[in-house]
Amino acid sequence: MVNSRGYSQVKRSSVVRFLSRRPSPSAITVYMILLFAFSLFIFVFNARDILDNEHKSRFSEESLSQSQSQSVQMSNEKLWDTPLNYGLRACVSPTAKYKAAQGWDRYITVKSNGGLNQMRTGISDMVAVAHIMNATLVIPQLDKRSFWQDTSTFSDIFDELHFITSLQNDVRIIKELPRELESLPRARKHFTSWSGMGYYEDMKRLWEEFQVIHVAKSDSRLANNDLPLDIQRLRCRTLYHALRFSPLIESLGKKLVERLRSRGGGYIALHLRYEKDMLSFTGCTYGLTQAESEELRLMRENTNHWKVKKINSTEQREEGFCPLTPKEAAIFLQALGYSPSTVIYIAAGEIYGGNMARAVEGHRRFLGHRKTITPDRKELVKLFDKLQSGQLKGGSSFSHIVQEMHKNREFKWDCG
Repeated sequence: MVNSRGYSQVKRSSVVRFLSRRPSPSAITVYMILLFAFSLFIFVFNARDILDNEHKSRFSEESLSQSQSQSVQMSNEKLWDTPLNYGLRACVSPTAKYKAAQGWDRYITVKSNGGLNQMRTGISDMVAVAHIMNATLVIPQLDKRSFWQDTSTFSDIFDELHFITSLQNDVRIIKELPRELESLPRARKHFTSWSGMGYYEDMKRLWEEFQVIHVAKSDSRLANNDLPLDIQRLRCRTLYHALRFSPLIESLGKKLVERLRSRGGGYIALHLRYEKDMLSFTGCTYGLTQAESEELRLMRENTNHWKVKKINSTEQREEGFCPLTPKEAAIFLQALGYSPSTVIYIAAGEIYGGNMARAVEGHRRFLGHRKTITPDRKELVKLFDKLQSGQLKGGSSFSHIVQEMHKNREFKWDCG
């Protein structure tokens, strides 16, 4: 029987003999082969995962790139597409109950005031007023004393013969007042702004004393709402059909449009409204120097028919009553998604302040431009101020905010 001490000695002796035994070459070879095979297995297994992940990553990047490309393409198409008309259509034809004016011996003379757009709408109103008052309309005189100092006559701007003939079934229109009536006393009226049918029906009493009524101002003389359907349609016929530009201007306009489109197809007609008279009238001086602000203030003080003289420029801007500056307009268009290479036609006069070079001058509107985006100036001002102060960064997030803000502010002009 071996005691514990003896057993321990035997065990140590066996271990020493085992540890001191050197492995044979064949054993080492087998061991190295197994180690290499195991390493190769691990490498192949991991390489398969790496290649698989790389393939997935490349596929994901290609899919993302394709998705972004499609998104950009869809965005570009949306930018230039004509918006839906939602079933609205032009409706200018008179109803069956409509009757033309028969005022052969009653005459209305008009002096149209304001810029081109104001004059066009004012003349349309006066055609409707002449119909309501059963009078003959004399071709309106255009404003020659406004800021523009334009000496053009009606026939210089509009196709006079077309104006007369296209409305011959609505109102009698003549080029000049008959000579025998030039010396007669006239009723000189400043018709009340935004007046309705009842007001002009009451004005018919003037025919009891006068054969000629002279209207000193044409803008905003007729209400926009609560008028008979035929009167509204007559205004539309006048504005969109009868007031056609003169052949010379029509030809010039077509050439200009052709040249703009030849540079890339689509272009933007930007009515900036950043002009000296507009800035002075509204009291908007943001971004101008102190000297420029003072010049606008003096202009407002010295213009008698501008009733409001003291204006808080900051409040005007915060309420959205100021036109966008050229810089703000550029940020706005870029945020909507228009590329820097987009051709822009500045439909305005000389831009005030030296922020942009003198732009193309011309008439404010050309027929056929269907899509109009009206900036939400009140909300945009808040965003621009945050950009200026660093509270908001430009880029895709800013563009998304601006696009969401204006997705329901695209209009397709129809006369309903």
